[in-house]
Amino acid sequence: MKYAGRLAAVAVVGALSLAACGTDNNTGAPAGTTSATAAASSGNDNALSGTINAAGSSAQANAIDQWKKDFQAKNPNVNLNYQPSGSGAGVQAFIQGTVSFAGSDSALKDDKGEPAQADARCKTGKAINLPMVTGPVAVVYNLPGVDGLQLSPKTIAGIFNSTITKWDDAAIKADNPNAKLPSTPIQAFHRSDESGTSDNFTKFLKATAEWPYEPAKAWPAEAKGQGAKGSDQVAASVKGAEGAIGYVELSYAENSQLQKAKVANGSGEFVELTSDSAAKTVEAAEIKGTGNDLKLSIDYATKAAGAYPIVLVTYEITCEKGLPADQVPLVKSFLGYTASDEGQASLKDLGYAPLPAALLTKVRSAVEAIS
Repeated sequence: MKYAGRLAAVAVVGALSLAACGTDNNTGAPAGTTSATAAASSGNDNALSGTINAAGSSAQANAIDQWKKDFQAKNPNVNLNYQPSGSGAGVQAFIQGTVSFAGSDSALKDDKGEPAQADARCKTGKAINLPMVTGPVAVVYNLPGVDGLQLSPKTIAGIFNSTITKWDDAAIKADNPNAKLPSTPIQAFHRSDESGTSDNFTKFLKATAEWPYEPAKAWPAEAKGQGAKGSDQVAASVKGAEGAIGYVELSYAENSQLQKAKVANGSGEFVELTSDSAAKTVEAAEIKGTGNDLKLSIDYATKAAGAYPIVLVTYEITCEKGLPADQVPLVKSFLGYTASDEGQASLKDLGYAPLPAALLTKVRSAVEAIS
């Protein structure tokens, strides 16, 4: 089923484990919120208390910081602890039962048996994938004197597969006929840890270019390049090395003031990365999950005009049923807040793209069903 509609600004929430006691206050909810979001939105549920332990996607760390600040202002007796350890680590922490929900830049993977393992953790219910934000993936570079770099998917694949090794390579010249490209060696940086960012980036390469490896959270060793742990370290590595290139979420690119390449979509149009251009790709995504499992399928080869094709959607993975009873109200209240109008609007300036309003409606219904 396809969804579309007016987009509301949102960012992604990290894997947060919640332990506390109290109930939702269902009074005073603003328009567009469910009963699960009412307490967090109104700030009147002083019964919420406890510690939230979490781990997962580093792509959503900036969103976590903002949501933590805003949520704790309304719920001063709740303490949030988040470790941006990467999507793979977050999923494993959820499966092992050490967090109440995990943040991951890709949905639970069938080929790794993750849905069954997560269901087993939930015991009395199923694990569900809840998209919370679009994290556009920027191809960032450090090449003084070269502005507005344009790269086709085939060229990006060659660079990250170590077959294009200098900036004045014929393939890069073909993408940038008017640019003065130096013969500087290319230093390609990738994530050294398992990452949903790598998973989505390699899905894009596999779908659009001559990428010989299967998409995965772990970077293929055969592609070589230089590894750095976490999006923050990839960004720092690119910033510190002339001739470097890497892939990070838009928020990290902007926070590090790195140049972003224009990337060609399925129609061959070179598109600048903005929240709006990335959102156009998400609008065409399809929901592949059933019921309250909102796993998405993204068309990385989209031909939509003005659509930036490299995007990821960060999911919050939790139990629809089966969380410890004292965690349920906290999970619902926190995720309800992140999906609320207030929670989404607070993240407009953090470098995340909004989710379509129609999808947010489904997310709010899924959060409400948690028990």
